[in-house]
Amino acid sequence: MCDQHYEDDLNDYLRKTGMTRRRFGALGVAMGLMAVLPRAANALDVSESGVEVRTPDGVADAYFVHPASGAHAGVLIWPDALGLRPSFRRMGRRLAESGYAVLVVNPYYRKQRAPVIPDGATFAEQSTRDIVMPLYQSLDARTHETDAKAFVTWLDAQAAVDKKRKLGTMGYCMGGPITMRTAAAFPERIGAAASFHGGGLVTDQPDSPHLLVPRMKAQYLVAIAENDDQREPEAKNVLREAFAAAALPAEIEVYAGAMHGWCPPDSPVYNEAQAERAWGRMLVLFERALA
Repeated sequence: MCDQHYEDDLNDYLRKTGMTRRRFGALGVAMGLMAVLPRAANALDVSESGVEVRTPDGVADAYFVHPASGAHAGVLIWPDALGLRPSFRRMGRRLAESGYAVLVVNPYYRKQRAPVIPDGATFAEQSTRDIVMPLYQSLDARTHETDAKAFVTWLDAQAAVDKKRKLGTMGYCMGGPITMRTAAAFPERIGAAASFHGGGLVTDQPDSPHLLVPRMKAQYLVAIAENDDQREPEAKNVLREAFAAAALPAEIEVYAGAMHGWCPPDSPVYNEAQAERAWGRMLVLFERALA
C-alpha cells in the first residue's frame, strides 16, 4: 500500500531504471503538469462543477461531472492517498464522456479542502508524505462507510443520475478497500466496482475488506500492481476464493510490469499501456453490470 514498503520498492525501481531520486521527483512534477488522457471514442459533451456534500462529519468538497443531457448510471470515485487533484478530475471527466454521472470526492474533507498537495507533488517526496500520512491515518473503516452512505445518497438525488440503473464505484490505492466497504454498505445499489492497485484489500484484521464480500452484489475488477503482488502473493487467491464463494463475477489480475500507483496519469510510475488496459476492462465491466 502507499504507506507500506514504499521506500524499499522505490529504491528497487530506481536501481532497475538507473534513475536518480531527483530525476524521479522531477518526472513527477512533469507528469502532473502534462497529464493528458485520450478522449473517449464518440465522447459526449459534459457539464462539470465543484459540489459540496453534507456528511455526518461535516461538508465534503467534491467534483461532479456528467453528460450535458439525460440521466445516466452514477459512479463514485475514491482517489489515491494524494487525494482529489487535477489528474483525478481529468479521469472523472473522461469517464463522464463515456456516458456516466461521476462524483470524485475529497476523502480528507474533515481536515482540509482539496487539493491537499501542490500539483505535481509525488509520494516519493518526504514533504508530500508529511502532509498526506496524517490525513490518511485519520480515516478508518467507520469513516469509509459513513462517507460512502453520504456520497451514494447524494448521487441518487441528482437529476443526472438514472436511479433505474445500478451505481458503480472505483478506487485507487487506499480507495480500493473503500470501494469494498461501499459495495457492502449498498448491496442493492452498487452493481459494479473496480480497485486499481488497491492496498489492504486482504488483511488479518477483523475489519478486513475481503470479509465483506458475502454482503456484496457487485461485480468486480481488481487490478493488482506487480510489486504489490510480490509483497502479498496470497491476497489475490484469497480474493478469488471470497468472490467465488459468494458467486460474484470478479476479474482479478496482476498487471505485469506495473508498479503500485501505475494508473493515475500524474504518477511518476504511470504505465500508459497497462493503465489503458485496466481502464478498458473497467468500461467493459460498467457496460455489462450497470446497464
